[in-house]
Amino acid sequence: MVSYYKTVANRLIEVNSLTLGCWVSVVDPTAQEQKMLIEDYGLDSDFLKSSLDEEESSRVEKEEDQTLIIVDTAVSEVQKDDTLIFYTMPIGIILADHYVFTISLRESKVIEDVVSGRVRNIQTQYRTQFVLRLMMNITASFLVYLKQIDKNSSALQRKLQGAMKNYELSQMLELEKSLIYFSTSLKSNDVTMNKILRGRILKLYDEDQDLLEDVLIELKQAHEMASIYSSILSSVVEAFGSAISNNLNIVMWRLTMVTIILAIPTMVFSFYGMNTLDLPGADHTWFPTLIAVLLTAIVSLILFKHQKK
Repeated sequence: MVSYYKTVANRLIEVNSLTLGCWVSVVDPTAQEQKMLIEDYGLDSDFLKSSLDEEESSRVEKEEDQTLIIVDTAVSEVQKDDTLIFYTMPIGIILADHYVFTISLRESKVIEDVVSGRVRNIQTQYRTQFVLRLMMNITASFLVYLKQIDKNSSALQRKLQGAMKNYELSQMLELEKSLIYFSTSLKSNDVTMNKILRGRILKLYDEDQDLLEDVLIELKQAHEMASIYSSILSSVVEAFGSAISNNLNIVMWRLTMVTIILAIPTMVFSFYGMNTLDLPGADHTWFPTLIAVLLTAIVSLILFKHQKK
């Protein structure tokens, strides 16, 4: 899907076709739309291919009159079992003469926020400023998801304290994996923004310079938060994993105690059930019962005295 937007009187409006100073939003383009972007709009085919590659890492590249900036964005998704997972998805930003293209395989909340007007001061005719404000919103979305991950992990910790179950532990592991993805993507985005800061890729004006520095500060803060949350979550998962293992050992010990206690009467009555009179009290039915009860009581006292706490 290809959509066109342009800032008119400080308002972002949708237009019907490519016009001077507009922003083109491309989401999961068809083969025909890709052909149109390359042949009619002159986009570099390699840039378009890289923007639609899910495994593409954050980077910046310049080719003649076009500049490609690929950045990772944070994404949340609810699975079939109602588990909320977080991951990252690359978005390609191509700056051509008088136009800005954003290209992604799937819809992104970041793009939706810009289209809906939740991101202020969007000026599509100022390409560099538009990219930097988009980056600011991308970084802000990381911070929002990081806080959500922290809140979810705290809720899972409370559940784990009440019932040591593998389901909650697996969710904790999913959150830990998400934090690793976030940390890696934020670091890559930071490297890309620092390349832009040098001014060799894009021409930066004073206002753009200040905005880019704000973006870098937000990226640094988000990266530090992701690292801290990841360390905390890793420690919590390790601690609860040890607790679950310890609980399993206690259960196995108790089952072993029960097995030993139940085995004593079986052994006694097995000896006395061999139809032999050589055993003491073999001619009395109450005697083996008494022996079984006494041995069971003695062994039970010994086991419970030395049981694991």
